Amino acid sequence: MSESNIQAEPRTEFGKGAARRIRRADKVPAVLYGHGTDPVHITLPGHDTMLALKHGGANALLTLTVDGKEQLALPKQIQRDPIKGFLEHLDLILVRKGEKVTVEIPVHLNGEPGPDALVVTEHSTITVEAEATHIPEYVEVSIEGAEVGTQIFVRDLEMPSGSTILADEDTLIVNITHAPTAEELEAELEEAEAEAGIEREEAEEPVAEGEAAAGEGEAAAEGGTAEEE
Repeated sequence: MSESNIQAEPRTEFGKGAARRIRRADKVPAVLYGHGTDPVHITLPGHDTMLALKHGGANALLTLTVDGKEQLALPKQIQRDPIKGFLEHLDLILVRKGEKVTVEIPVHLNGEPGPDALVVTEHSTITVEAEATHIPEYVEVSIEGAEVGTQIFVRDLEMPSGSTILADEDTLIVNITHAPTAEELEAELEEAEAEAGIEREEAEEPVAEGEAAAGEGEAAAEGGTAEEE
């Protein structure tokens, strides 16, 4: 995993107004805690912190320099603006080199399955225990050429030395099933609609061009007779 060095500043102002002023200055309010210490309120540079989280993910290891002292920390909770996506607040937990931590890491699929196969990811993340300074960014699962009926369980995953998966070895991670045809999807949709009591409107039969022309002629003839009368 990557490690990012960030210069942090102690924070003495609190409340919504202070938080807004911090964000307007392209900074992020944060709190640092752990190992029985009192929470420390800090301010982080917005751009550098955003890049660190983008590169290292939710488990990015941060080296924070606060008042000239370096401390290692991991993101515990990340709050983002729901619309614009910028960082609103971070909860950071102190860690030490060699210390074991429990984190969630994503499952990455690699390759393409065999023909007529549908890949179903039963678990997109897994819980692992790893050294704080050696957290895997993800666990890779190969599905190259996987045929229908293939199943990949926790016991099939390969983890780097020092990392342990905290899940039952029989937990299903990826299931390769038969890809449904258009006809099968339509049948499932009709069945679901029937169970929900939804009735489809019958489509009107298209009018043949000859019949349409004849109908227009009759209408014109009737209109002419009416005018003559």
